[in-house]
Amino acid sequence: MKVILLQDVKGKGKKGQMIEVSDGYARNFMLPKKLAIEATPDAINTMRMNDKATQERIAREKAEALATAKKLRELTVTVTAKGGGAGRLFGSVTNAEIADALAKQGIKLDKRKIVLSDPIKNVGTYTVTCKLGYEISAPLTVKIEEA
Repeated sequence: MKVILLQDVKGKGKKGQMIEVSDGYARNFMLPKKLAIEATPDAINTMRMNDKATQERIAREKAEALATAKKLRELTVTVTAKGGGAGRLFGSVTNAEIADALAKQGIKLDKRKIVLSDPIKNVGTYTVTCKLGYEISAPLTVKIEEA
């Protein structure tokens, strides 16, 4: 019997896959526990439509990530922080402060997507990496100024 999985089933497949299982296994285990539904023509059509919608959503998000990466490469963000003179800062500049400065520039980016290799504790210009998803990352130039 062909069934469409509603959840991941260990040893059988992932959610949304159509698999072939024995009739007894499907009727006595998978269907009563709502792990799968029978693969009727209507269910197969719904599954294909969901797959198509998912592919379109992924393509759209990937295009948005590429556009954001292009903007970030050309952009320089200025962050002001309290300093103690001689180019040293009180504390350090965090990825949350960089995300706030980006939001003021009109680019909304989650602070967890900004990767700092080392804490920024001095005045100067730094390059940080922004991970945008789908294995797309972009360098961002951050200029730190003393307030």
